[in-house]
Amino acid sequence: MDTTYEQDIFEIISNAGDAKSLAYESLEMVENKDYKEADENLQLADDQLKRAHNTQTRLIQNEINGDKVTMSLLMVHAQDHLMGAESEITLIKHLISLQKQIHGEKTSS
Repeated sequence: MDTTYEQDIFEIISNAGDAKSLAYESLEMVENKDYKEADENLQLADDQLKRAHNTQTRLIQNEINGDKVTMSLLMVHAQDHLMGAESEITLIKHLISLQKQIHGEKTSS
């Protein structure tokens, strides 16, 4: 497996994992009524998730352009990690929004 390709895979895993961790930290912040910090942390989570997506998109574009991607267990793990992070972050955002509604806080758009 190509070293650059492996680095891309690890980049997806790392960024998706960081995004998920930041989102869970945001949920804990909301439990402590630190709404502003939670919103800022969620923005950081979105940024990390976007980085993971950008790497994934680049790999997809490379394959479309004829650069065949070797499917490996590591790549499957990266895709699973990204998909899990997306789902959990979506759910965490919804939980935070509900928590804000319960406590009369403004929800961010």
